[in-house]
Amino acid sequence: MQDLLTGFRRIHLCHQPTPLEEMPRLTASLGGPRLWIKRDDCTGLATGGNKTRKLEFLMAAAHDAGADMIVTQGAVQSNHVRQTAAAAAKLGMKCHALLERRVPNTGAGYERTGNVLFDQMFGTTIEFRPPGLDMNAEAQAVTDRLRDEGNKPYFIPGGGSNEIGALGYVASAQEILHQINAMNIDLKLLVVATGSAGTQAGLVAGFHAHGCDIPIMGISVRQPHDIQVENVYRLAVKTAALLTDKPLGRDHVLVDDGYVGEGYGIPTDGTIAATNALASHEGILLDPVYSGKGMAGLIGRIGNGDISKDGDVIFLHTGGAVSLFAYEDQFGSSTAAE
Repeated sequence: MQDLLTGFRRIHLCHQPTPLEEMPRLTASLGGPRLWIKRDDCTGLATGGNKTRKLEFLMAAAHDAGADMIVTQGAVQSNHVRQTAAAAAKLGMKCHALLERRVPNTGAGYERTGNVLFDQMFGTTIEFRPPGLDMNAEAQAVTDRLRDEGNKPYFIPGGGSNEIGALGYVASAQEILHQINAMNIDLKLLVVATGSAGTQAGLVAGFHAHGCDIPIMGISVRQPHDIQVENVYRLAVKTAALLTDKPLGRDHVLVDDGYVGEGYGIPTDGTIAATNALASHEGILLDPVYSGKGMAGLIGRIGNGDISKDGDVIFLHTGGAVSLFAYEDQFGSSTAAE
């Protein structure tokens, strides 16, 4: 299989290929299909996660631009900010982050523990913002201010989700295709949590460029169906255009918004149950914002018959378990009640 990424600059940050592991006990508990997990929580940088793949390309672009500082944004418990801060520290750059107070009614430690603690350990300077702003616009304005003050900042959008960052998930798509061929996996579906769109868009673009029509189901963690489909499709088209001349149809983008619950960063009962199920059946930790909702979607869709119990299904683990510490009350009380 041709490597589509040989012509693109990247900086090595990521343990890859990440493992593709079977989940036999979870499979048995659900009565099929045969479930696998792509361990992109094992990418290595700052406890790992999906953003590290994106940062290989984004940090290369920052280096080529002569930057000495990275500016980015995310929610308070952003996995992206944590990994970006670590990448900047590893490469001798400063990092400045804007954190949106997006999640309501958080506990006293929410802005001190989990990802925020790690951000600070990596030397990140932080500004908080109230909810509802255009955070990319806010961060771009801060980038301009820092440049005027004599720095050499490079702006990375939330989630690393532009066509440069999405190349990281073209790389993941290629790994998955290699692994399923080598392991004789009859893959029927790939399931992934979808938020800022870059992970799903890169997977869609990568499969498309390789002529693979295996469907990719994104379980939305924030946006309603139509908005998320548009966000993913727009970015997938831009990413695919870097790889192939073949047009990409909108029907390649599948989204289920039925597991968002009350909103971004607010775990549902299904999120908590799915996270505890994977921990108790497979010894794998999910996170309460992305992968927990994604797994709730996978389990829910199997239960209601939307996913057939024949063949093989891969769940892509995007990392982020460190943020569980910021949700200790919800997960701790759930465990105690059981």
